[in-house]
Amino acid sequence: MAEDVKALIEKINQEGVIAAEEKARDIENKARLAADDILKKAQNLASKILKDAKDEISRMQEKEKDLLKQAGRDLLLVLRQEINSMLNRLIDSQIREALGCDNLFKILSKVIQGACAAEKGEIIISLSKEDLKVLESGFLAKLKEETKKKIVLSAADDIRAGFLISYDGGKSQFDFSDKALAEYIGTFLKPKLKEILQV
Repeated sequence: MAEDVKALIEKINQEGVIAAEEKARDIENKARLAADDILKKAQNLASKILKDAKDEISRMQEKEKDLLKQAGRDLLLVLRQEINSMLNRLIDSQIREALGCDNLFKILSKVIQGACAAEKGEIIISLSKEDLKVLESGFLAKLKEETKKKIVLSAADDIRAGFLISYDGGKSQFDFSDKALAEYIGTFLKPKLKEILQV
């Protein structure tokens, strides 16, 4: 009977070991499946994070390219504006220099002498206050003598250099002021400058 008990204990032990081994295998399989599932989820998450990061980098690169293009366009616009401003200042400076008192007297003399001799009307010349003072102080008498015309000088606040001249007593006038000449020269030069800047 002791052997029967011993055999029974051995059988119970073997069955317990077998059951434990089966349970361990079952736990191991479940753990392996759970680990595979966790690994798969982690790989999917890593792939999604990587794809999202690549998409974000691509969006940022496109945005940077667009910003660089816009900055380039803005810089070009500012550069064009500055060059146009420099051109305007240069034109104004050169016109004022060319229309200094000595040259102004010569130009007025030629313009008045070139006017039709049959015109008997009064010639009205509008110029800056400074130029008016200089011309009245000596040049006017010489101009009248040279041209044999009745010449009236008047000051114009909006003229810094140059003059307006009327051969019909003020009914019509020719504009040789610094503003008009700068506009005329700018109209000629700015398309050329624009063409150069677009190359």
